[in-house]
Amino acid sequence: MAYTLSHIVARLGGALEGADRMVERLAPLDVAGPTDITFLSNPKYRKQLDSCAAGAVIVSPKLAAELDPARSWIVVDDPYLYFAKVATLFHPPAQPQPGLHATAVVGEGSVIAASTEVREHVSIGRDVVIGERCILHPGVVIGDGTVLGDDVVLYPNVSVYHGCLLGNRVAVHSGSVIGADGFGLAWAKDHWFKIPQTGRVIIEDDVEVGANTTIDRGALADTIIRRGAKIDNLVQIAHNVQIGEHTAIAGCVGIAGSTRIGAHCTVGGAAMFVGHIEVADKTHIGGGTLVSKSIRQPDTYASSYPLQTMKEWLGNAVHVRHLDDLAKRIKQLEREIGKLKEPEDNAND
Repeated sequence: MAYTLSHIVARLGGALEGADRMVERLAPLDVAGPTDITFLSNPKYRKQLDSCAAGAVIVSPKLAAELDPARSWIVVDDPYLYFAKVATLFHPPAQPQPGLHATAVVGEGSVIAASTEVREHVSIGRDVVIGERCILHPGVVIGDGTVLGDDVVLYPNVSVYHGCLLGNRVAVHSGSVIGADGFGLAWAKDHWFKIPQTGRVIIEDDVEVGANTTIDRGALADTIIRRGAKIDNLVQIAHNVQIGEHTAIAGCVGIAGSTRIGAHCTVGGAAMFVGHIEVADKTHIGGGTLVSKSIRQPDTYASSYPLQTMKEWLGNAVHVRHLDDLAKRIKQLEREIGKLKEPEDNAND
């Protein structure tokens, strides 16, 4: 698939500077060739631009004064976002090939739109409703009473338990489990008594869930992933959690039960949240951070320790072990200094 730069600009906007030419693919700045289009959004890669052989480069207006008129440029306010749109132009989402594969199994009372594609060895329970233009890849399992909106894509071996609701344009990647029981147990003096998990998982429109992520159903109320949220691979979302609109969560994050994370938040990889807390809208959590209490004030938060050599870490660890003793000694010294100052203060009086 190839496009002229003028066609790309006509479709996506931006200003074309230099000659119009045909480009065939996107490529990184350092390896792009004459038939490639690339982009520069991070200033630290500015030096690579001088030796770049790309047919065209997407840049910001800040670089407009430095542009070589002999080359081709697309000037836009946000090169990274524009690159994402160009990538979608070159690699549009797959379209369903309507039909039900002979190896698929559909339970009694289920309704599947004629425009939806159900591939090999898909198992659909009873009383399921599946909307228009969905794609269910091989090995998908959908429990009884589940509802899928339009344009949903479930990749291979996704499991959606009974009673869950997925909105329009939801994508769930391979191996993910939606609606498994939450970790609800009561101690009965000598054993654990399982608490039935009777809530659902509700995933609103335009949510994407990464591979091998688990989203547990609610205990009584529902676990809810709000519109436009993006969840990476290997994320654990426990029962009754709520994730706000357009919040992005990176891989290996763990969120304990009944936590509420607001809208437009970002969560770095391997961050951990204790249960029953709230995080304000537009809060940003650094990778590896332990969130142990509610965050009421939007800001950027981090608690991970900077990388250091093993020798440095061992030296600091020794001091950390003695912090309590050091604090007590400092308080004792402050008291002694206070006593020494008392005669001087009395003399001044």
